[in-house]
Amino acid sequence: MLKFAVVKKNAYQHNMNYKKIFRRKNINELIQSASKQDLQRTLGSFQLVMLGIGAIVGAGIFVLTGTAASTSAGPAVVISFIIGSIACACAAMCYAELSSAIPISGGAYSYAYVTLGELAAWLIGSMILVGNIFMIASVAVGWSGYMSSFLEQFNISLPYALTHHTGEFITLKDGSIEGGLFNLLSLCIIIPTGFILYKGTETSATVNNIIVTIKVIVLTLFVCIGAMYVNPENWIPFIPEHIPETGQFGIQGILGGSAIVFLAFNGFDTVASAAQETKNPQRDLPIGVIGSLLISAIIYILVSGVLTGLVSYKDLNTPQPMALAVNAMNMPWFAVVVKIGAILGLGSVTLVMTYAVVRIAFTMSNDGLLPPILKKIHHKNKTPHYATMIITAIICLLAATCPLDMMVQLGNFCVIVVFIIVSVMAIYLRYTQPELKREFKCPMMPFIPLAGIALFILFLFNMPNKNIIIYFFGLVFVSAAYYFITQSIKKDTVEIPAAK
Repeated sequence: MLKFAVVKKNAYQHNMNYKKIFRRKNINELIQSASKQDLQRTLGSFQLVMLGIGAIVGAGIFVLTGTAASTSAGPAVVISFIIGSIACACAAMCYAELSSAIPISGGAYSYAYVTLGELAAWLIGSMILVGNIFMIASVAVGWSGYMSSFLEQFNISLPYALTHHTGEFITLKDGSIEGGLFNLLSLCIIIPTGFILYKGTETSATVNNIIVTIKVIVLTLFVCIGAMYVNPENWIPFIPEHIPETGQFGIQGILGGSAIVFLAFNGFDTVASAAQETKNPQRDLPIGVIGSLLISAIIYILVSGVLTGLVSYKDLNTPQPMALAVNAMNMPWFAVVVKIGAILGLGSVTLVMTYAVVRIAFTMSNDGLLPPILKKIHHKNKTPHYATMIITAIICLLAATCPLDMMVQLGNFCVIVVFIIVSVMAIYLRYTQPELKREFKCPMMPFIPLAGIALFILFLFNMPNKNIIIYFFGLVFVSAAYYFITQSIKKDTVEIPAAK
């Protein structure tokens, strides 16, 4: 019986292997490879729109609207949402064109493999994974806050140590100090989410459709009922006077508000990750991407307008701005309804974004850039079950131990950079492969992608914490180092028959 020995390749072979980092995948090869996967195609255009709304409408509207209004834009947070929606609409059209031309899982990662090569694809894929994992953990923390507040309605109070992240301290009125140990409550949404995704795509889509319907009904009720209690004086001044020292309010404040509420629009790209489970991806993906963004933008603009009309923007710096607004209407029963809507809304965001992250990890594992265990498919559920369990565990750890502001800003930064690169890739692919079949074409090319790039750069320069840039480049360095080390190990060894 032959045994195998592992020996090093010679230097010439080793150097030649590094040409692979610039290798670009052929689009037809990608589509053929995707067709061999054992994932079930169960999603149509309606489910994709609901999938997108489930990912988009969540933390931004339920948590960050008040912060953006009180610290940056004032009542003009409505304009912040409009600017954010315009920027994301530009990126959405790029995503829609790329997803119709390259209808496979992986989103921006797969598009980069076609246009920029393997190393660029790995760096973009790692930014997507890290950025969205931080985003999901942030949403879980927001869910924890609403759930804690909801339980307090029924005189159920959980210990501070089990509802706040590690090292978070608060000084009580008597002078004593309490510290967070482990945000146990955040795990109560992450773990069930992982279980639903483990069971299968069709189950996940059904649960998501129910949650999205409830969430949209609650927000619609908030707009319709709240409009009757609006005090127009709260909208005056609509754009508060600019404060140069802090950059608050005025035009700069509106742009800063767009940078804060950008999280509200993150998620439409999730639809592009579902290509391999979509019945007709070239037709349905563009509908899912653009449809979900359009509906969500309308909801945001209406809700933020009513919110700032019910309560002065100065009082909205709270993680529960909508509950505060309902309290101003003297309708305690509706406050409970809104909190239930927030709990379900944030839950659906966690579900859909985790779904997208798992599918991207699955695709990268298929390409040999992540450990092979992540590409294993469950024999019955037809889902990447190991990837689901591992990513769920990582999100649990971050949500329970990391500060919210750091996770939000780093996640936002990564996603904005990815959107900029996607816009560049759409321009590049349109002019280098014009003959490629596209069910959807971004209009006014290249002006719409360039407009989106300009707005995203403005958002980056208006990030509150400038240290995030350092963290981001640290992430890029670590990702590049991982790629070269792991690929060198793979290529620097080869199995050959050895003596008994």
